[in-house]
Amino acid sequence: MKRLLILAAVSAAALASAACVTVIDADSDYGWTGDGARPFDSARDDCRARAGHDEGTTAFVTCMADKGWTRTRD
Repeated sequence: MKRLLILAAVSAAALASAACVTVIDADSDYGWTGDGARPFDSARDDCRARAGHDEGTTAFVTCMADKGWTRTRD
């Protein structure tokens, strides 16, 4: 019974932490938040290729939003 309670607690914690992901980009003043988003690294790489490696453009931000990521200021 004790093992079942521990397993339930660990599962609940993992589920709660997986619901929303925040990634802080060390190269800028912005972080990204995604709920059920495509994995950050692949989304960022794809959007960099589409926007000419300029993360400050509307095209880049829109591309990231299409993949489930929104930009937030710290």
